[in-house]
Amino acid sequence: MTSSQTVFCAPSGSEWWRDAVIYQVYPRSFKDSNGDGMGDLGGVTQKLPYLQRLGVDAVWLSPFYLSPQHDAGYDVADYRTVDPRFGTLEDFDRMREEAQRLGLKVIVDLVPNHTSEDHEWFRAALASAPGSPERERYIFRDGTGENGEQPPNNWNSVFGGRAWTRVPDGQWYLHLFDSSQPDLNWENSEVWEEFRAILRFWLDRGADGFRVDVAHGMIKADGLPDWDEQVHMVEGTTEDDDAPATGTAQATSSAATAQDTLGPETVGTEQGTSPTGDSPTDTPLAAAPGPETVGAEQGAASGVEGAGGVVPGDDTGEPEKTMDTGPYFDQEGVHEIYRDWHRILEEYPGDRMLVVEAWVGPPPRLARYVRPDEAQQAFNFDFLVAGWHRDRMRNVIDDSLRANYEVGAPCTWVLSNHDTVRHASRYGLGSRTAYPNGIGAQDEQPLHGQGLRRARAAALVELSLPGSAYVYQGDELGLPEHTALPDDAREDPAFHRTGGAELGRDGARVPLPWSPVGEGLGFGPNPWLPQPESFNGITVDHQEGDPQSTLNLYRRALRLRSELGLGTADFAWHPLSEDRANVLAYMLSTADGRTVMVAANLGEDAVGFEELTRGTQLLTSGQDAVVTGRLTVDSAVWLAL
Repeated sequence: MTSSQTVFCAPSGSEWWRDAVIYQVYPRSFKDSNGDGMGDLGGVTQKLPYLQRLGVDAVWLSPFYLSPQHDAGYDVADYRTVDPRFGTLEDFDRMREEAQRLGLKVIVDLVPNHTSEDHEWFRAALASAPGSPERERYIFRDGTGENGEQPPNNWNSVFGGRAWTRVPDGQWYLHLFDSSQPDLNWENSEVWEEFRAILRFWLDRGADGFRVDVAHGMIKADGLPDWDEQVHMVEGTTEDDDAPATGTAQATSSAATAQDTLGPETVGTEQGTSPTGDSPTDTPLAAAPGPETVGAEQGAASGVEGAGGVVPGDDTGEPEKTMDTGPYFDQEGVHEIYRDWHRILEEYPGDRMLVVEAWVGPPPRLARYVRPDEAQQAFNFDFLVAGWHRDRMRNVIDDSLRANYEVGAPCTWVLSNHDTVRHASRYGLGSRTAYPNGIGAQDEQPLHGQGLRRARAAALVELSLPGSAYVYQGDELGLPEHTALPDDAREDPAFHRTGGAELGRDGARVPLPWSPVGEGLGFGPNPWLPQPESFNGITVDHQEGDPQSTLNLYRRALRLRSELGLGTADFAWHPLSEDRANVLAYMLSTADGRTVMVAANLGEDAVGFEELTRGTQLLTSGQDAVVTGRLTVDSAVWLAL
């Protein structure tokens, strides 16, 4: 380290979630235990020993609640009941008990922005008169136009089409997502009380925390003003975009519009392939910050009550938005919800936690969600969409550490999830890292060898950074996106609401390949989504026997991360990041006095540096990552100094 480098001192605290590695299980695609083609809680229980051996600390379960499954369970009909497709409450209890026995925490998904149209509350609302208490739980409004035939405002759904559906008595209800997912009214006290009870229900059953879906969306601007833009699907970022996950409205399909009026019935390749392809050509971001120390002590000294530190912003103390989230996302009132839930979690032992899914920017604004009296974690989607670009990645890391440490919160690092194109494919798209509407057979196809090589290197970056890391099921196998799903197999409402203009997220949700033998590659017979032939050579069983497989790379990285205490290490940029334009290099100082250097080559040429010869190689992203004292293209290394 040199005096010219910013030193980020890890926030103090011994809570498990500060440096946890959390594995996302998408239950319907994880493991089928009863042969019906869909994964279930029994399958999760069967494979918990696999997750323990992988080396993760916790399991986050995507929704398994009673649901008509119009949006893969994010349309909840009953928050206290397990959908029979996934099992029973007793199956959940057995799964949690087995996880506890294996030393794994369990996080459950919570969907508070909207319910299913099949929820008893919404059925009661449809059966009740305008202005009734039943309707006040949702956002019903009279229409505009001479006879109320036009929606109350011009908002569009994130899934395409308008965000309002008319009911037979003439009123309209708001749904920011599918018409089968009516938005709840968080100005209503009944809604607050119901979700307090839901939290306690799962906490009483032993849940260690909650992942909060659409965590920035529950509060809408007063008066529901018109807005001429549209928040796009989360994949809506390319290397040419400066802000993640937003965009102008796409053409609305007639299919989507037609759904939005209710009639008498409610509408409801081998691992380690050599890389090829183009390198990123984006304009570099701003230069690195000057000398300073950032950490919990600095933030606490600022004296901002309830915040733990000053968040940079305008002269009112509010960080400026760099993402135009419109009048229905990132409203000030959401923070009172998290302060309320924080108090509930404090009633329980064991450091229970909230992690919020909030597509909010810049990092100082996102950091407001993890102030000391709000959520414990927020997903760092800027890191996910940074792409294979040194300057973007460096600036996201720097800005995230700075913003979170000033409020005393750990950062999170995530490369993929069930809503995004898998990063092993994104990184193989040359200068473009994602598609707003998924990847189809007619699109530019990812270069799998390049994407996998970069994904392995990115994993060594992600798993070395201080804070908490999230691994989406299949990341540890280097799974690519399924880019050739037939249209008749697709289930994502984004595909159907846009008449196929948006392919949606199904390509990232294909059932896991466990074994080259057995039905569905060991997942089970007749998987709900077909698996591509490329999965045959990268099953869990196949990779178990290959010391150089991506699975075994993840196992080694997670073991070393734990042994070295990298999740709570202090962080500083290495001067190499200044001297070599395409090298990401930083130093980690652990609590027991050890120093680890991490370097990743995101450029077009191999690079040499002095530490490669004098340091001890702890881990490399591939057998050919270091050749004759040089770090090869699209490779990463951990060095003990």
